[in-house]
Amino acid sequence: MIHDLSTAQLPGEEYHVCIVGSGPAGAILASELLGSNLRVAVLESGLHKITPRGDALRETESSGLWVKPWSRERVLGGASTTWAGLSSPLDDADLAPRAHLGGIDWPLPSAELSELWEQAAERHRFPGSAHFGAEGFARLRRKGDFHPGWRELEEKVFLAPVEPQNFGTECRQVWESTETTLLLDATVTQLNWDQDLQRVGSVSAMDRKGNTHKIRARVFVLACGGIENPRLLLASPGPDGVALGNGHDQVGRCFMNHPKSYAGEIRFRNPIRSAPYFFGCIDGGFAGYAGLRLPTKRQADEGLMNSYVRLEPLFPWTDNPGIEALVTLVKQANGIMRLFRKSRADEVVELRDYSETGDDSEVQNTRRGFGGWLALLFTVLRHLPGVLHYLVYRLTRKPAPIRGARIRAFMEMEPRPENRVVLSDKLDLNGQRLPHVSHNVSPLDRKSILAVYSALEREVQELDLGTLEGGLTDSDPWPINQDASHHMGTTRMGRDPASSVTDPTLLVRGSGNVYAAGASVFPTSGCANPTYTIAALSIRLARHLEAQFAESNGNRL
Repeated sequence: MIHDLSTAQLPGEEYHVCIVGSGPAGAILASELLGSNLRVAVLESGLHKITPRGDALRETESSGLWVKPWSRERVLGGASTTWAGLSSPLDDADLAPRAHLGGIDWPLPSAELSELWEQAAERHRFPGSAHFGAEGFARLRRKGDFHPGWRELEEKVFLAPVEPQNFGTECRQVWESTETTLLLDATVTQLNWDQDLQRVGSVSAMDRKGNTHKIRARVFVLACGGIENPRLLLASPGPDGVALGNGHDQVGRCFMNHPKSYAGEIRFRNPIRSAPYFFGCIDGGFAGYAGLRLPTKRQADEGLMNSYVRLEPLFPWTDNPGIEALVTLVKQANGIMRLFRKSRADEVVELRDYSETGDDSEVQNTRRGFGGWLALLFTVLRHLPGVLHYLVYRLTRKPAPIRGARIRAFMEMEPRPENRVVLSDKLDLNGQRLPHVSHNVSPLDRKSILAVYSALEREVQELDLGTLEGGLTDSDPWPINQDASHHMGTTRMGRDPASSVTDPTLLVRGSGNVYAAGASVFPTSGCANPTYTIAALSIRLARHLEAQFAESNGNRL
């Protein structure tokens, strides 16, 4: 059932589970709890569509790397309304203890995560292991005329559904179910400790009219991202007056991102006509590409983070603003995109411009009215010769000779306590303290991606692929500095209370009944886009909550 908080008639009884956030973590958790006979409430700060109020509530303060506003959407579906859908499982290097990080690891077996990824694939449209394997996307390595035999590098596949999941619409059945109450325009401002119950008894949520409502539940799950989860805990006093879960001053610490940007390019000795596996393509129901990383053993031996690079093909029309304007316009016309995909359904459709990926583009995520869309059309017309050149190759099967490729770096950040989320003195429009995000790359982060570049440069030379020009050096200003919209850490799970906020079940320590979901619980981040693993952990948390309620026979946990 979908309600607006300002007009909803809330039940006098408490919900079994109250989920804060309707993005991937909250939506999948609610979906997994459907049919469990638990009364579930989902609180979403925004409405069905974007609003000026929702946009204003995305505000943060940041120092170091900038945090993009569209990484914190306040709308049904959360950040899934803007993402490109890329997914990949974590690597062995990510899950095992890392000596150079003080032995930090993921406190759950890798086999369990593998099974959870498969469940996410079966039930929520993520790619399964077969899609990543030798007979899946990896079979495309044999296609085309670029087959380097790497000696130092390993390949890692990233895949996205051709129509990425928007969990606002993906979970319509959940939102309309009588078992689930979806409250829109419900901005949670605080978790309220109940001294008598010795647990959190309710959350305070403010609507757009400025009215505060209290929603009661037996269990609360924070599923609103790596910035908002710690913000809410820090704003909520616990039994001893200290912020919930912050008995060891860990809430908000070890914020991680995947800083990304371009640095250098490869000029190929011989033009490449086709390389769908490395340069990107649509194959069946998924779009994807293979990135390049260092093997796990070398990372461990040299004490490196798990960073990677991808090769982005350079076409004669690359960086033509008219092409990105056209791609943005076409993506708004879903019917055109579906017709094109249907016409090429049995083919491997190779990338013809990087803007086609929708990878966190500022142009594609800009809010615009009629005038803005008209401006895009004029941009297309101003650059029409280049746009027409692109369209000849996009609409036909004619191969486009590729003489070079830009190198795009994606960094893993080490979990450092000084990279953190704290509360600012500045207030938002609800009178709540803004989150202030401080994060920047470390010497180890730099060293790790530099090692990937060094290996790539040697590979290019030894395999006689061409030349690597304008590569990456350890100099300032550091060029790999763009926010990837992957906000991780801050309520990390672990076995040791002194270095983690949540235990291995994702229960916030000292709260009794508050759980955290999403990438904020990641102990380390790897180089993979986090949503696949967010989905896996949400499935795991749903099973845990069901078991807990079953064990208590419906009584208070």
